[in-house]
Amino acid sequence: MAVMLVLLGATASAPLVRYVLPEIVAIAYEIQEREIVYSWGGGHAERPGPSKGTCLGYAGKIKPCPAARTRGLDCSGFTRWVYALAHGADVLGPGNTDDHLRKMRRVGSPLPGDLVYFGKNRKKTRHVGIYLGGGRMMNAPETGAVVRVDDIDRVKGFLGFYRY
Repeated sequence: MAVMLVLLGATASAPLVRYVLPEIVAIAYEIQEREIVYSWGGGHAERPGPSKGTCLGYAGKIKPCPAARTRGLDCSGFTRWVYALAHGADVLGPGNTDDHLRKMRRVGSPLPGDLVYFGKNRKKTRHVGIYLGGGRMMNAPETGAVVRVDDIDRVKGFLGFYRY
């Protein structure tokens, strides 16, 4: 009886985590319909959502760097905004892909709504997208593009699938 009371108390005080993966996918598709442009550093203002980017660290193809005058999203700004809308709070925060990955756990069997990361290793990531299933992801891919669906194998350096 004492063990049951301890277990009941432990589970009653544990935070409830909502199952939001389907919502994440639905929100990602809604955002794609808005044709929001890519902006290096966009989506990293105090609050999630489109914002002007930065030219600091920019190495894109379009010169001169358009980010400081372009309101939009980069890849991690996009996933940050979608996750904030789905979870009702800024769960990923304003950091970059490396910062966001530290808040995630790797999964072997991905579900639509998980994040897919690319880079050299867990400490040097360079791209993130929202897994849609079937080898596809929604992402903000590069300067000059809008949020769109791409094949995962279009991006080099696959690191794995991660869940919040």
